[in-house]
Amino acid sequence: MARTSRVSETPATAWLKAHGVAFSEHGYEYLEHGGAQHSAQVLGLDPFAVVKTLVMQDEAAKPLVVLMHGNRTVSTKNLARQIGVKSVEPCKPEVANRHSGYFVGGTSPFGLKRAMPVFVESSVLALPRIWINGGRRGYLVGIDPAVLGGSLGARPVDCALAE
Repeated sequence: MARTSRVSETPATAWLKAHGVAFSEHGYEYLEHGGAQHSAQVLGLDPFAVVKTLVMQDEAAKPLVVLMHGNRTVSTKNLARQIGVKSVEPCKPEVANRHSGYFVGGTSPFGLKRAMPVFVESSVLALPRIWINGGRRGYLVGIDPAVLGGSLGARPVDCALAE
């Protein structure tokens, strides 16, 4: 298991503390384009329990956040149908950075710069514990997934595809 280290506070950890959410901190060496699969491998975690934070947009360019298993992709067709829009696509990295206030690779659903609807793959909520970005590259926090539907207000959807 890779080392666990404390990092300086991020908007995400400030949000978690403000909402009374207990979390563990897990630092790792960030790899450009390594994604959730890389962090899971380095930290010895199941990639199904490592949750990636994806900033997407609908056909009107309205941003939204999707929380997905690290080893699954989003069916944008299924997602669009479930949330009542015509289409959904990933935002370009610079657009995602602007909406979230984080750099791609370090995006957390907590402490977002701009309020956006958050959707979570429903099977994520059934896990006993998840690891999700803590607001900077190379840094995950371990939390109870109930926080996603509770304090964060994420709406469950079924839009996962195997990678």
